[in-house]
Amino acid sequence: MNSHRSHTTLHALRNGLWLLLAAASMACNPAPKSSEEEIARVREFIRTSWEGTVRFNPTDSQTLIGLPRPYTVPCAGETFQELYYWDTFFANEGLIRDGHLDQARNNTEDMLYLVRRYGFMPNGSRTWYLNRSQPPFLCMMVDRIFEQTRDTAWLAEVFPTLRREYDFWMTRRIAPCGLNHYASSADTALRLEFVATAGQRLGTDFRKKGLSESELLKLGAHFAAEAESGWDFNPRFERRCEDFCPVDLNANLYFYETAFARYAALLGDEASAAEWQRAADVRRKRINRLCLADDGIYYDYDYVNDRRSTVVSGAVFSLLYAGLPDAQQARRLVKKALPRLEFEYGIAVCEEKPYEYVYQWSYPNGWAPITYLAIRGLDRYGFSAKARRIARKYVATVVATFAQTHNLWEKYNVREGNANVSHEYQTPPMLGWSAGTFVYVCDFLAEKQL
Repeated sequence: MNSHRSHTTLHALRNGLWLLLAAASMACNPAPKSSEEEIARVREFIRTSWEGTVRFNPTDSQTLIGLPRPYTVPCAGETFQELYYWDTFFANEGLIRDGHLDQARNNTEDMLYLVRRYGFMPNGSRTWYLNRSQPPFLCMMVDRIFEQTRDTAWLAEVFPTLRREYDFWMTRRIAPCGLNHYASSADTALRLEFVATAGQRLGTDFRKKGLSESELLKLGAHFAAEAESGWDFNPRFERRCEDFCPVDLNANLYFYETAFARYAALLGDEASAAEWQRAADVRRKRINRLCLADDGIYYDYDYVNDRRSTVVSGAVFSLLYAGLPDAQQARRLVKKALPRLEFEYGIAVCEEKPYEYVYQWSYPNGWAPITYLAIRGLDRYGFSAKARRIARKYVATVVATFAQTHNLWEKYNVREGNANVSHEYQTPPMLGWSAGTFVYVCDFLAEKQL
């Protein structure tokens, strides 16, 4: 071997090792500890803000879909003034812990109503959202209410509605490989609108890239599907969202299947319980075969091209939250993925690497739902110290930013611990999921320190 090349290679290896050690040290360093007084101020702000997010519109009015019960919206201001799907699961967590179980149940009942009315849960309670859903969390919302009430009569009443939503995913969003993907029923006009909107948000004009009309329409369909994913927009799907079976979507549906097995057994239908458990077992095997790579990390599966994504994302924590990996798989996943996603002030939704565009659902942004799922998932598998470390980082970030801005925000910068984020629209304040996650995280830390 050429001695100069050998020396250069050794130097590069040492430099690379130093960078890895530095990154690991940086990730493991705890964020500044927040005082009880600082935390209490944020908790009080949240407690006194919930009421300002409640709306009641029982009849359809123009584009707003009427709902039978009062519901919460993500913001107390002017933006996002309708019921949203997966946002509300995390807001419900805060509502329940702050003594508003009735309102959390109202939110859940309104979603069950929408499923009964439309056959699925739309992205939100506007007619313009009827072309798509969002990550399925209704079963988790029902599960949380039932956990509090143990009302088996109510569970028996709503179980068929949950199965109807599940059927939507299994008939309208199923890939030939047997896993599920995101899509939409967007028409031509909406697809072209998505091309323009995505271009504006990503800082480019896809209409000037020489694409044919059919290619633009296909691109618009992919962007609409990405809106259904809730991660609009991100580098995971290479702007081909419909072609991927995401790990988090399929983890959620695995949660549905295992929960359905529990519900059926609880309601005395052992045969049905066994069927649901078999469905969950089949899904787990498919996810392990198609999404689990040799490095121990789960990646979104591109079923059109029979390959995996190359992006490590916080979506993997949904697998831990749902309890899908076995203990050995979980250990490898945490060992390999966490150092690539954890930074000084929390979990980034995607790893740091060069991407073609600047996405808001990517590094250096940390979003509340991924933080919540990471903490819950890590703690479920016994990684309690890591869960507490991430929880403390989230609390420190929210507390420090609140001291500066007197509000909570949709997303945070996990390198700086502030609201200096990559954004594709004006970042709104007091996001319900940030509030709900903060309440959960504070209670989690208090419980774990006993």
